[in-house]
Amino acid sequence: MDLQLDGLEVTFDHTAVAAPRIRDLLPVYRDLLGGRHLGGGGDNRAAGYRTLQLTYAGGGKVELMEPLAGSSFFDSFFELTRGRGGVHHLNFHVDDLDAAVARLTARGFRLHGLNRSDPRWQEVFLHPKEAHGVLIQLAQPGPRHPDHRRPTLEEVLAGRGRNGDGIPSP
Repeated sequence: MDLQLDGLEVTFDHTAVAAPRIRDLLPVYRDLLGGRHLGGGGDNRAAGYRTLQLTYAGGGKVELMEPLAGSSFFDSFFELTRGRGGVHHLNFHVDDLDAAVARLTARGFRLHGLNRSDPRWQEVFLHPKEAHGVLIQLAQPGPRHPDHRRPTLEEVLAGRGRNGDGIPSP
């Protein structure tokens, strides 16, 4: 079996960790392990979560996630983790999302959450039952405006990141 999805470029990008509060994740992922905020982050109001990324020596990244106030986005995930959170998904970038979807579907893999609505970030998820209990996100990043200002960690936590709702993180 070809490890590159039949010739498509597949690159591991980050691990996402979710908790009820991003602030509870920072003492470990930033302070203890030395993660530096990449700049950027913000809210996905439609889905109901806030996110930001930290980077580490050697290029590894961890995405920190929390639910927005009133959101049920992580409810089933927090049920599984007894309310504490943990690793939510692994992210892999692909150079052609349509081709990846076609090849995975042809092989019988169950996919969900196909989202092509944002040209900056198109994604689909490989069902956890297909990946030994791990949610796999395949994403095709799109063009970014080079002069786009990336919010600071403090701005993201204050609800003033990309698409921020203005409500500070708990």
